Amino acid sequence: MFRLLPALLAFLLAGPAVAQTNPTPPRFVPAIVFDIGGKHDKGFNEAGLQGAERYRRATGTAYREYELTLESDREAVLRQLVEEGATLIVSMGYAQVPAVTAAAKAFPNVRFAIIDGVVEAPNVRSFRFREEEGSFLAGLLAAMASRTGTIGFIGGMDIPVIRAFGCGYAQGARYAVPEIRVLEEMAGTTPAAWLDPERGKALAERQMDAGADVIFAAAGATGFGVLQATTGRHRLGIGVDSNQNHLHPGAVLTSMVKRVDVAVHQALRSAADGTWAAGTTVLGLKEGGVGVVIDENNRALITPRLEEAMKKATDDIVAGRLEVIDYRKTGKCAAE
Repeated sequence: MFRLLPALLAFLLAGPAVAQTNPTPPRFVPAIVFDIGGKHDKGFNEAGLQGAERYRRATGTAYREYELTLESDREAVLRQLVEEGATLIVSMGYAQVPAVTAAAKAFPNVRFAIIDGVVEAPNVRSFRFREEEGSFLAGLLAAMASRTGTIGFIGGMDIPVIRAFGCGYAQGARYAVPEIRVLEEMAGTTPAAWLDPERGKALAERQMDAGADVIFAAAGATGFGVLQATTGRHRLGIGVDSNQNHLHPGAVLTSMVKRVDVAVHQALRSAADGTWAAGTTVLGLKEGGVGVVIDENNRALITPRLEEAMKKATDDIVAGRLEVIDYRKTGKCAAE
């Protein structure tokens, strides 16, 4: 019996040392902040929701969420989520850049991700898109589908990223049909420009009166008014951010999608599996981050001629043979 004491003593002494070499990993608590318009906006925010839901289904990890209704709440919401224990917060939209910048500085041990904006900080991962490349394809299809020789673009809030949409669209249109006429208007200069379908409808009516028979709307909920107006006049609309072909089957030529779902899913997955890193990820055609949609709702509108031209332009852009100018870098549009 007494001969067991040394072994027992060694076991007791070794126990705490073993425990110290295997600490419990910190709990991963993700959160996502949807910008004004809500998570079911049928566009940008909803694409982010799809990415978060795909992560939740795959891992069983729940996430916290908040839908902003007031611009002034952005920073307070981030602070609240940190206080509630969030270890990664994904913020949707360029308008959240100032709030994320402030929160990242105040909480250096918390990780943040910003979708559609750039924040340079050691605890922030930024995702932005080459919207001009996807819009180029939309413009190409619009110009080739037009029967009047005039197409339109209606943006939401007049900001550089929306100018990039419009510029890419014009470049693609004039690449396909050099003599095409491109009309461009913005819905406004404040965030209210994203939330006014009646304004979108009125702008679309004005462009159609001027001859436009295909109109691309990059305008959030305001774009729903554009699609409604073009459908009512037997013209064609183009959706944005998420696939909106199904909203008016047979009357939406295509949708220029931004794979916001991919960005959100990447942010969540990398933070959970240890591959997360600060910096900026840019998603374009090559990365599958933007594109145009062909499905059962618009298949009859995309003729073999249009599809072949679209695929060739895609291949040329991905291979670097065709450059699409980014308005945000030049401050002007090469197609003007």
